Amino acid sequence: MIERILIVGLGSIGKRHLRLVRDLIPKADIRILRHLAQNEVPEYANGCFYSIQDAVDFAPQIAIIASPAPFHIATAQTLAEAGVHLLIEKPLSVSLDGISKLIETCQKHHVLISTGYNLRFFISLQRYRKLLSEDLIGKILSVRCEVGQYLPSWRPDGDYRKSVSAKHELGGGALLELSHELDYLRWIFGEVEWVKATLRQQSNLEIDVEDTAHLMLGFLPALDGNQLIATVNMDFLRHDTTRVCIAIGEKGSLRWNGLTGVVDLFEEGSKDWKELFRHLEMRDDSYVAEWINFFESLIKQKFLMNTGEDGLKVMEIIEAARQSDLSGGIRFEVKALNIKEITL
Repeated sequence: MIERILIVGLGSIGKRHLRLVRDLIPKADIRILRHLAQNEVPEYANGCFYSIQDAVDFAPQIAIIASPAPFHIATAQTLAEAGVHLLIEKPLSVSLDGISKLIETCQKHHVLISTGYNLRFFISLQRYRKLLSEDLIGKILSVRCEVGQYLPSWRPDGDYRKSVSAKHELGGGALLELSHELDYLRWIFGEVEWVKATLRQQSNLEIDVEDTAHLMLGFLPALDGNQLIATVNMDFLRHDTTRVCIAIGEKGSLRWNGLTGVVDLFEEGSKDWKELFRHLEMRDDSYVAEWINFFESLIKQKFLMNTGEDGLKVMEIIEAARQSDLSGGIRFEVKALNIKEITL
């Protein structure tokens, strides 16, 4: 049923999507929309376009938007108006501008829109979420989340100074690049009501964006009036690459390690952590699962794991964090928009 696919952008993530989609739908006509003309057709692709109009004339059924984040919305808007279903890489954009209009356009044209926060498809994170929902550690009192890696080590074969992560004009910075954490926190613990944030460039890295983001998130209060607070630390600095979330509860603590795929428990009265689950993700696993979910949502109308509205809500948290930082770290409210779920 899926015969024509468009991939916008052919950086590292665009190449990954191209390779995976070719494997999933071998007979599809897959074209690339690029901003610079090239003499050769990339491996796994059937051809390239160099204008959005040519890409629209191709009449793709699906498009993956994998260009730098500042260019996502304009391209996606044009494709949505043409009835193309969209999987947009994270973050959805670099600001709130145009996102609501895009979602409304998708609703109007019955277009599916998904945001590429693929950590939701990590089997270990899904198990972590399930265990928390089963009241394993009782009432959750606090959440601590950390993510970081030394930026030059991310892609050691390239110059980090030329990467998207390092450039403001391309949507770089710790807050946007590491926003996976904001997505999975609200997926697990609920909507965020307010943010306190400090954003800084603390290192000697040759970048023009923040290399460190310290956030405090207040989730919507529970029925008893209590409010869960999470701290989130993001950075491009640490040599001990880290991705971890710890939920502290009345009966112990539950920890997820995104690098090892381990979920472990520290029970009340214990002296050490007890491993409950382990599943080491291969690099392609979560992306394949993301694509399968997207296809099944489109063809079989199954539940879409990560919607455009999810991407919007992450951007609302990011905008609140920026405003808090500009205001000297004071608490800034997250104003959620009431957008109906997209139905096909």
